[in-house]
Amino acid sequence: MSNKVFQDIIVQMSQAAGRSIGVLDEEGTVIASSTDDMPFNDIFPVISDFSDTAEVIEKAGFACYPIFSGSVVELVVFVEGTDELASRFVSMAAVAVANAKQFHNEKYGKALFVKNVLLDNVLPGDINIRAREIRLSTDILRAVLIIRLVDNSEVAIYEVIQSLFPEKQRDFVININETDIALVKEVHSTTTQKDLQKLARSIVDTLNGEFFTKAFVGIGSIVPTVAEINRSFKEAQVALEVGRIFESEKSITCYDNLGIGRLIYQLPTTLCEIFLNEIFKKSSIDAIDYETLFTIQKFFENNLNVSETARKLFVHRNTLVYRIEKVRRMTGLDLREFEDAIVFKVALLVKKYLTASGYGYSTKTKGRSKK
Repeated sequence: MSNKVFQDIIVQMSQAAGRSIGVLDEEGTVIASSTDDMPFNDIFPVISDFSDTAEVIEKAGFACYPIFSGSVVELVVFVEGTDELASRFVSMAAVAVANAKQFHNEKYGKALFVKNVLLDNVLPGDINIRAREIRLSTDILRAVLIIRLVDNSEVAIYEVIQSLFPEKQRDFVININETDIALVKEVHSTTTQKDLQKLARSIVDTLNGEFFTKAFVGIGSIVPTVAEINRSFKEAQVALEVGRIFESEKSITCYDNLGIGRLIYQLPTTLCEIFLNEIFKKSSIDAIDYETLFTIQKFFENNLNVSETARKLFVHRNTLVYRIEKVRRMTGLDLREFEDAIVFKVALLVKKYLTASGYGYSTKTKGRSKK
């Protein structure tokens, strides 16, 4: 626990009481004091002088009061003087220190517990028990967002994100690794995925606009219990990965909106290669030039409408038809037919997935080679 938490309290109470005040830890080390000229060596033996009952004892001209952790003395507060006022001051100071200690332990204990739940470091059967021990609500709606930083920045982004969510007893900002920060956000029953996307957009815009840091956000599902935030966390991780592969132009990806990309991401690479080999029997998908692929992509975006696609690409209708015919000659798929268009669209996504997975693909070898 940070000694600064105690130091601030001790200094303020010392000023109000007009007396020197300090705190010892269980080893007799002074961890907070209002002055540097106290006879600390004389106070040191006081830890062992207490019984299991909290009461004021006098030592070396100081009134001392214990703070217990169970039956063990964890801290001792001491106030200069042995009169009645000293006894009252030390009792009040002990209450303030104990409350600060409890608040600090709950605050940081909760954050550490939440992090361990996210990382599967807590047994499922222990989650609710431990949550109740640290007074963390178990049946509250929450969602996990993972903020992945792309640009190296000298700005302490973790502290920036914490400042955006100051309600630290409800929202938890967790450092996962060098690039990923998890936000466990408490939400309402009326909160939707669109609301979470707006929240993610505000985070991305703040980091980019004010701190010149590029970031991507993956959003997990809203879950009803603390035991399920691990699932939301894993979904946010999948959302980031699927977004990186299939929608790299987007900075925010929601697990509930991954579509066919989620399905392909879960397929074995060997099965994906077999599929591509069935589609591209005559030649490799790599034989299709960029211009043709770009044209086909726009063709899909315009719902297989030849005239509309040609208009938006500023090309002659016959040019577009020629490129579509080129794909038909190479694959046997007529992209003007809905079923053939679906097969080719999936093939392009599968190729993206294999490339992102680090595999080279060739129809000639009918196999894979790890890059």
